[in-house]
Amino acid sequence: MSTQRTLSRSQRLNQITHEPHGKLDALVKAHAPFETQASYARFVVAQYQFQSELVALYNDAQLTALIADLPARCRAEAAKADLADLHTEVPPPVAGAVKNPTQAEALGWLFVSEGSKLGAAFLIKRAVGLGLSETVGARHLAEPAGGRAEGWKTFTRILDALPLTEQQEAEADKGALAAFNRFTVLLEQAYATELA
Repeated sequence: MSTQRTLSRSQRLNQITHEPHGKLDALVKAHAPFETQASYARFVVAQYQFQSELVALYNDAQLTALIADLPARCRAEAAKADLADLHTEVPPPVAGAVKNPTQAEALGWLFVSEGSKLGAAFLIKRAVGLGLSETVGARHLAEPAGGRAEGWKTFTRILDALPLTEQQEAEADKGALAAFNRFTVLLEQAYATELA
């Protein structure tokens, strides 16, 4: 199915992350985070760790110059509040967090983080089944102001319009793939360790 039309940057990033995305989805399902609140709490541990590692990117002045509402898009505090609701301690950092990525690489990481808000539309419904909501225990899955689809379209519109060199395109790809790998590591660790 080859088309002559060139893929947009966001479409290409979706394509190259298709495999790790599928593996991650399967891993999430295998851990059954919506079977019990205890299992869900482990899922939130991984979410918090991932989001807290990206706080510096969400608050980066150069990135905010490109995406004005970037700091408001960060979900680290929401995930931290969810942990408190679930009577789960804030976990310590896990070695291997992203450090000083290039701007293009950072955009790849943000692409994955922002894209996960679309999937959160399904996850929040499952969380409601555990007696949780957008105000208790599942804040980090809540619909962003202005809506999920609109927030994603705005983000990808900006991302797709940026003038990047071939080297920067490769860095964006690297960042997106690294983000999926990182969340996979954090998820496996969250389910492997005993929660305090």
